[in-house]
Amino acid sequence: QKQLVASGGGSVESGGSLRLSCADAKAPRGSWCWGWFRQAPGKEREGVAAIDGDGNTSYRDSVKGRFNISQDNAKNKLYLQMDNLKPEDTAIYYCAADLAPCKFYTIGFGWVQGTQVTVSA
Repeated sequence: QKQLVASGGGSVESGGSLRLSCADAKAPRGSWCWGWFRQAPGKEREGVAAIDGDGNTSYRDSVKGRFNISQDNAKNKLYLQMDNLKPEDTAIYYCAADLAPCKFYTIGFGWVQGTQVTVSA
């Protein structure tokens, strides 16, 4: 069973950038589909992005053109490059695996620790 830990969060000003990383705390293992989701205080979890084994990606509309999901298959690691960040992106971000279907709106499995992203106006 995966134990996915996200890292790389922080506090930035509006328009800034962050790069999130995700790794399995137990042992690096593959997945047919990886994804990122986030949860802001008092709000529901929402999917952000997903990527399958062929490199096909899926994003929620509000992050298209600003976020880029990528994977390192050799290292079984996942990344989320976030540019032009906005205050509404403030949330705890989690990575997950084995999304089915492999779409941004699917919440996957294995997530155990998120990383805080705070964007100030």
